[in-house]
Amino acid sequence: MALPVYQYMRIASQRAQKLTAELNFSYHEPEEVVRLFSELIGKPVGEGFCLFPPFYTDYGQNITIGSNVFLNTSCHFQDQGGITIGDGTLIGHNVVLATLNHEEDPERRHHTYAAPIVIGKNVWIGANATVTPGVTIGDGAIVAAGAVVTKDVPPDMVVGGVPARVIRPVRKEESR
Repeated sequence: MALPVYQYMRIASQRAQKLTAELNFSYHEPEEVVRLFSELIGKPVGEGFCLFPPFYTDYGQNITIGSNVFLNTSCHFQDQGGITIGDGTLIGHNVVLATLNHEEDPERRHHTYAAPIVIGKNVWIGANATVTPGVTIGDGAIVAAGAVVTKDVPPDMVVGGVPARVIRPVRKEESR
């Protein structure tokens, strides 16, 4: 007989807690960080992956990482809805990627709804930014430090603020 979803999620969450504790609470050579992170997400990370622990996740197995991705310290990924990070992306410290939301009605607030976060290639997300459920960030975009991203970000745009809004296009080498 299959487990109810909430029981399965608790078991998966305990697995993620165990693996993140192993990752976070002692020093590991870079190759060991890659091995532990790959075990946490249940698949290989892309070539050139770099993580500066600590790292936190509630599930882990719904994260997909491209090549040459950098995650700075203290990132929090709530990945039950799925998180995809494209090649060449840089994620600053204390970034929160949250794929779950709750029902507004106080009588039903314990119900959650998942929606994936998709981050394109060569994106830069600044420190302390938060990305909310269902958001797609286009290739080459920049999310300013401290921004709260509640809507999709077009490719090659800089967004910032709370809630985040488009500030300007990304400066390209030929336009400097």
